Amino acid sequence: RRDVMETWEWIVLGAAVALVVVLGLLLLRIRRRRTHLHERFGREYERAVADTGTGTAERRLSDVEHEHDELRVRALPSAARDRYLEEWRHAEARFVSDPRDAARAAERLVERVLEERGYPADDDVEHRLALVAVDHPDVVERYRHGRAMVESDGNAHTEDLRKAMVDFRTVLEDLLQGERTAA
Repeated sequence: RRDVMETWEWIVLGAAVALVVVLGLLLLRIRRRRTHLHERFGREYERAVADTGTGTAERRLSDVEHEHDELRVRALPSAARDRYLEEWRHAEARFVSDPRDAARAAERLVERVLEERGYPADDDVEHRLALVAVDHPDVVERYRHGRAMVESDGNAHTEDLRKAMVDFRTVLEDLLQGERTAA
């Protein structure tokens, strides 16, 4: 009878060890996924976690990353980059006479660059920004800030519009450099 008890003890011990190993591997996978998403999305990851919590944010960003992988995001030819830079100079020159119009032109210019690079023209701005954040995590918040300055119900002061122009310029320069090397 003692031999049967020892066999059951070994079975229970083996099951406990297997459970610990499986849980350890699961935690390692979660940590790797979290690290990967944080490195890939940067501040956008932190923003998503603050808005919706870690689990929801990570699921959403993983979905965005998979959706992004299906896009055909491409670098622009040098002629297109030169054309956009020339348009930028015109928008900047208009700032003195009409700051609001110049800032809106800058925003539209960034949107056109995004579309030509292969990002979808999406009515859901946050969804589009999440897709852009896969390649350009460092400038998405600048884009968001610039949009907020321009769309402040006509109450934007010249200084706010100047900040929007600076934000859009940073975004445009990053987009014109081409796709960021994936982490």
